[in-house]
Amino acid sequence: MTVTPSQSLVVAAEDAEVVGLPAGGAFTLLADASDTAGTLGVNRLTLGRGRDGAKPHHHARSTEVFYVLDGELEFLLGEEVVTVSKGGLVVVPPRVPHAFGAVPGAEADLLAMLTPGVDRFGYFRQLARVQHGLEPFDNLLPEQERYDVHFVDAAGWLSMRAAR
Repeated sequence: MTVTPSQSLVVAAEDAEVVGLPAGGAFTLLADASDTAGTLGVNRLTLGRGRDGAKPHHHARSTEVFYVLDGELEFLLGEEVVTVSKGGLVVVPPRVPHAFGAVPGAEADLLAMLTPGVDRFGYFRQLARVQHGLEPFDNLLPEQERYDVHFVDAAGWLSMRAAR
């Protein structure tokens, strides 16, 4: 359902698209920018034990907000790594490199919002295909501008996560 800036949006749980990820994870696609007159995009992400949520990247135009519904996550924020537990909030301004994943041995459940919104449901569907090994990660590279997801080199983060 597309709304105007003066309308409300309600998404019933049974109406949200769920995109499965490996190890029991999933994206629940709640509202894309086109559903909110461009004001924001919202999705829920569940991650299996110790699974990565996002490779290091930044958004050129949007602020991203994460609310941890359950579990515990590690976040890369610039060059700092922080651990955030259930009930914690993370706000990432435009151009700040960030990444996140469930801590080793723990599952995680988080709500993610991007404002102003960018239509990214297609990105999440494609990312799921990458994680399932159905297409290569490199297929995402030409889409960075479209989805305002600009991948960055953060070798320290990647090696830390791989060592676990």
